[in-house]
Amino acid sequence: AKKDFLRLLIITDEPEEAKTFHTADRLQEECDKLGYPHYLFKLTGGYTSLENGVRRFHNKDDKKGFEVGAMTVAVVRGSITRKDSWLDFVSILERANATLVNPRTTINMCADKYRTALRLADYGLTQPQTKLINDPEKSNEIVEESGIKFPLIMKTLRGSKGVGVLFVDSPKGLDSIVQLIHKQDEDADLLIQEYIKTEYDVRVHILGGKFLAAMKRPVIEGDFRSNVSQGSKPQNIKLTELEIEQCLLASKAVGGYWTAVDFIPSKNREKEPPFMLEVNSSPGTEGIEDATGMNIAKDVIKHFADKKNRYTVPTECGHREVVSIKPWGEMIAKFDTGNSVLSVIHGEDIKVNNNKVSFTLLGKRHTYPLEKTYKVKIGSIRDYTEERPVIKLDVNFAGGLYKDEPFGIDNRTDMGTEVLLTRRIMTQMNVMVNPARKFVITTKYSL
Repeated sequence: AKKDFLRLLIITDEPEEAKTFHTADRLQEECDKLGYPHYLFKLTGGYTSLENGVRRFHNKDDKKGFEVGAMTVAVVRGSITRKDSWLDFVSILERANATLVNPRTTINMCADKYRTALRLADYGLTQPQTKLINDPEKSNEIVEESGIKFPLIMKTLRGSKGVGVLFVDSPKGLDSIVQLIHKQDEDADLLIQEYIKTEYDVRVHILGGKFLAAMKRPVIEGDFRSNVSQGSKPQNIKLTELEIEQCLLASKAVGGYWTAVDFIPSKNREKEPPFMLEVNSSPGTEGIEDATGMNIAKDVIKHFADKKNRYTVPTECGHREVVSIKPWGEMIAKFDTGNSVLSVIHGEDIKVNNNKVSFTLLGKRHTYPLEKTYKVKIGSIRDYTEERPVIKLDVNFAGGLYKDEPFGIDNRTDMGTEVLLTRRIMTQMNVMVNPARKFVITTKYSL
């Protein structure tokens, strides 16, 4: 496949005539211009199929569907958070090795405003003072204990586009609003937040860990909100270096690939960090393209068309797992992210002769074609360079077969395992090592 190529899957549940369908339409328009196949998957009535190893996504009345896999980039819109069963489509795509924009962990974190606030605090980012209302009958007591003064902002944890954001100016008003919300939905989750008076806030698009664009959103006359969906007229704005740095950190905090970071600027924008409001996992192109004059949809597509910018969601594994290597069968392997050279298998009495290498493992002598040799710098007390022979082996792990993987041969008698796996094969396996755990995926008792 070409380096610059993708198959775009847009996942949404917005009606086609709605204004909020703007981003999906723009992405499809730019895909058509660039010649990339695309598919608009509507969550209501949508389903998936798996036949002969091929995963497809289908709209309600579309039996042919759209094939997904490693070339797929799935842009997930915010409506998916309305149902857990819809979020399961994201998990299916993650298992199909598609690139998710954004992954399920990012979507879940951004959908929960209080969880986002906790995460941003972990990264040392400045925010309005925030408190969770975990007992609706004690809402004013919680406010008093928090030190947050009236007027304040109340938010539902899962609101979006300015919906579910309320301005509360008194204790009596707080009680009334909380009671009303819980009468409608007794399971509603609420938080209160310090109100910072401002004439505008800023939305910043971060793409692939880099600043893409920003817009200034003036507060709507007679309102306290500044959402474009609520009628705010956005304008272009130049950010300070400090503001860009803080927005990059906020996007990293939630693990996003394409995110929108909202903040209120400080009085001294050059020297004082902004007040972070939230991070959105489904940025919209509406408003920001007009404000900046940029083609955001095209920039996003071209970014993910480049294979080096696409990442699959890895599976967690332990630093020790069981692998199967022919002809020896199951063996315990060390997964070493610090090693970027070649994987290694244990061998004793290693001899190289006439383009063949022989060695002893598990009490038997084995001979393999010599692929090449390579030099390894041995550090620590030994501190020398040695030359190792390389052979090719087939590795089976967690249902995946990795053929003709290059392995160096070395005597690992004192190393604790007979197999060392490096970043090369771990990337193919799509695993991420938890250094605190062993046998997350497999069990040593199978040996």
